[in-house]
Amino acid sequence: MKLVEALPPDFPAPVVVVLHVAADSPSLLPQILSRHGRLPAQEAHDGERLRAGRIYTAPPDHHVLVEEDKTLRLSKGARENRHRPAIDPLFRSAALAYRSRCIGVILTGNLDDGTAGMLAVKRAGGTTIVQDPDDAVYPSMPQNVIEYVKVDFVLPLAGIAAKVIECVTAPCATHEMVADLEMMAMEKKIIALDPKTMQEDDRPGKPSAYSCPDCGGVLWEIEDGDYLRFRCRVGHAFSPETMLDAQSDVLEEALWSAIKTLEESARLSARLAESERRRGHEWLVERFEEKERDARQRAETIRKFLTLEEPQAARK
Repeated sequence: MKLVEALPPDFPAPVVVVLHVAADSPSLLPQILSRHGRLPAQEAHDGERLRAGRIYTAPPDHHVLVEEDKTLRLSKGARENRHRPAIDPLFRSAALAYRSRCIGVILTGNLDDGTAGMLAVKRAGGTTIVQDPDDAVYPSMPQNVIEYVKVDFVLPLAGIAAKVIECVTAPCATHEMVADLEMMAMEKKIIALDPKTMQEDDRPGKPSAYSCPDCGGVLWEIEDGDYLRFRCRVGHAFSPETMLDAQSDVLEEALWSAIKTLEESARLSARLAESERRRGHEWLVERFEEKERDARQRAETIRKFLTLEEPQAARK
């Protein structure tokens, strides 16, 4: 809201915003931004041509991509960093479409979303602007970008709009673009669910020893300069921090599932023991009671481990 408040009504470029929103609820972001700024804001529509002086927001459960002809494309491609919409696909596609005229801005946020996208903007010759982590409510997103990207400008929120206006008028990038953007183009096609790309075996990076937390497939390991990230065959993508976070979630789900199975096994063993007791088969009673005790002990061991784990909110 503070950023769009400072943009003039004659701002000579389109603005595309990605905010992580729940897939099953409507986003009120266009109304909020229109109310607080002088530029009209609306949800992005598939095939819509980008217009200067307008803000486009990502609708729930859709990635927003910028095409070479400066139109928007909505995609239900695989989640990146467990989100759809995600910021990295937008930055990657906008960098390919606008090259040195692309400006990427990362504001406050958790984990390391946006780092891969800002690397793409730099490689295409664009300008990178990051909110000063000391000025951010949640500093980890800006901090990670600063760590891995040669950011052009690190500014407090109050100074970002003025710098964006300046860079729209005259490009402000401080580093030249990289000639080969083939990997960026391939990753864009994967998120756009391009049929030919999805059917081919070629993927960015090299196969790793890790499996995708979302689908179980093999993850390809991508060395993006000093930044290591992962993508599976169908397109799920993970930054390092998000990968660890996702593995923790998968582990927790597996442990709760194990507790459920062990408790059901204990109840079944107890029922069978009671049935055999009525028949006078004491040796079977002893066998089933031992199975019940073993299942309950295992379930209790896992439950104790889970209660020792840090809460999800604290980890994040």
